[in-house]
Amino acid sequence: MISRESGKNETQTPATPAAFTLPEAMTGRASPAKAAVGDKPVFAYIASLPQPQRGVAEAVDALAAKTLSNLQRSVKWGMAYYGVGDGWCFSSGGFARHVKLMFINGAALQPVPPVTPVGMGKSTRGVELETLDDVDERQLADWMKQVTSVPGVGGKKR
Repeated sequence: MISRESGKNETQTPATPAAFTLPEAMTGRASPAKAAVGDKPVFAYIASLPQPQRGVAEAVDALAAKTLSNLQRSVKWGMAYYGVGDGWCFSSGGFARHVKLMFINGAALQPVPPVTPVGMGKSTRGVELETLDDVDERQLADWMKQVTSVPGVGGKKR
């Protein structure tokens, strides 16, 4: 079977140090994290990631908390989801070599984020962050503000 994330045969095993095994979330498959609403499940999901993905996900989460008032968090489809008002606006998930930060309705953002993910909707766009150096706080905060200014992005929260 071909992986949608890597485009490689899933039976192939990526080269990793013998003492370190990537969690399922880091291989391109959905994380085993259970769907749950609230801060605690998201913090637990982030804590389960290895470095450097954990540091990047923590930076994204902290930036979202600093940038957006009334921030709501949830774990859905094995990733952290963030929203304000009545919809989920963006998600953050750990993969083998990066953290994928995806904006629902990201095609409407200015400038449009460069990554078009597979299987996340036609208008979703985002960025892949490999290290903390890739976290452009000014740009990410601007995209967070833009995407949350659209009422109901992502539909009603459940």
